[in-house]
Amino acid sequence: MLRAGIVGLPNVGKSTLFNAVVANAKAQAANFPFCTIEPNVGVVAVPDPRLQTLAEISSSKEILPARVEFVDIAGLVKGASQGEGLGNQFLANIREVDAIIHVVRCFENDDIIHVSGSIGPLRDIEVINIELELADLSQIEKRMDRIRKQARNNKEAEAELAVLEKLQPALDEGKAARTVALDEDEALIIKALGLLTRKPVIYAANVSEDDLAGGNDWVEEVRSHAKEEDAQVVIVSAQEEAELVELTEEERGDY
Repeated sequence: MLRAGIVGLPNVGKSTLFNAVVANAKAQAANFPFCTIEPNVGVVAVPDPRLQTLAEISSSKEILPARVEFVDIAGLVKGASQGEGLGNQFLANIREVDAIIHVVRCFENDDIIHVSGSIGPLRDIEVINIELELADLSQIEKRMDRIRKQARNNKEAEAELAVLEKLQPALDEGKAARTVALDEDEALIIKALGLLTRKPVIYAANVSEDDLAGGNDWVEEVRSHAKEEDAQVVIVSAQEEAELVELTEEERGDY
C-alpha cells in the first residue's frame, strides 16, 4: 500500500485537504500553527471501474481495490532541520512515507494567518525544501564519516560511499537528492537511508473556489518551479472539497 505524506507550512490547508481526501476523516483544521501534532492517518480505496469487470470475468468472491494511506503531517517552519517547531517529529514522519504531497497556499484570506505574513508560494516551497535538503545533507555526512574507514577494506561500504559522494554536492548546492541520476543498484544501496528529497513530490496548489477552474498567478509560479525539478502539480480548493464531503452523494452531484 502506498503511503503519501501531506506536508507544507502551517495554515496552508494540509488538514483541510486531508479531510477532503479521506472522506470520513475529521482532522483538526484550525487557524493557528501546529494544530496538528500527531499525524492524522486515513486509508482511501482507489476507484477503478475496470476492477468490477475483471472480478466478473474471473468470478472473484471478493474485490479488494488498491489503497492509498494518507498521512497529515505537522506543519514545518524554518529551522526544522535543527529541531525548530516540531521539526524533528515532522522529519521523522516524512521518512516513513513513500511520496510527498506538498500543499502550497495560493489563496488570499485575511482571516487565516500566514506564518510569513504574506502569500508567497515560491518562498514557502523554498522553506520546506531547504529544511529537507539540510536534513538529508546532515544524514549523508554522518553516514560518510561512519563508513569512510570501512570502505578501505569493504566493497559494500566502498560502493555506498561512492553513491553518497555523488549525492553530497547536489545537496550542498541546494538541490534535491532525486535530481541526481542513480542506477538501480545505486538507488538500492541508499534506500535504507530514507532520504527525504529522494521521495517523489506532487505540489498541491491550494486555491479559492473562484480560482479552481483556471488557477492564478501563484499557481503558475508553482508550475514553473515544479517543471524545473520534474515534479507534478494539481490545483485543489481544499476548503471547497472538504465542504463537499459533508453532503450526500446526490447533493454532491447536484452541486
